[in-house]
Amino acid sequence: MSESTIDINKEVDESRQGEAIMIENGNPVHSRKLYVESYGCAMNFSDSEVVASIMAKEGYVTTRDVEEADVVLINTCSIRDNAEMRVRRRLNDFKKRKVRQPDLVVGILGCMAERLKKTLLEEEKLVDIVAGPDSYRDLPNLVGVVDNGQKAVNVLLSREETYADISPVRLDQSGVTSFVSITRGCDNMCSFCVVPFTRGRERSRDPQTIIKECQ
Repeated sequence: MSESTIDINKEVDESRQGEAIMIENGNPVHSRKLYVESYGCAMNFSDSEVVASIMAKEGYVTTRDVEEADVVLINTCSIRDNAEMRVRRRLNDFKKRKVRQPDLVVGILGCMAERLKKTLLEEEKLVDIVAGPDSYRDLPNLVGVVDNGQKAVNVLLSREETYADISPVRLDQSGVTSFVSITRGCDNMCSFCVVPFTRGRERSRDPQTIIKECQ
């Protein structure tokens, strides 16, 4: 799946918006549970699989039940205002939860995080983490910053990051298709498109890593 060729404006079908992912971790390092929710295009759903894999390596157990989660990460889209409004409405759902569970960690990931950056921390008071598409490896550290009583932001864009060495979690383990990303970002700078600004310059994966992932 290439960002330069995929129709980034085409959202995943409506029934999958807000879909959560879950993987098994047979030997969790700690008991904290992670809930990852995705909105927007196929690339976001693919990135959520990368996020789940990174966090699982740090001992997090993913869950599809948001009520039992200790860390909630929402992967967002900035293509349309409607997509951002949907995320903002979803954030309101966690306000009561924060009252009951003050140590709940809520993070915004992806394009909306990259576009709005620290504004999200100021506007949405319950957001603890803002992480752009190239900073997912830093998520465990960002959660640690929040645990120490601070807000955490990493929206640095990279010219090298492709997550080529990360084996994404299969979202639908019973299916016969899967997302395989071959490039990230875009250099075309079309006047109507936000991708170069939210996902950075175009870079390609090593072909051997693509073959390995498919295998």
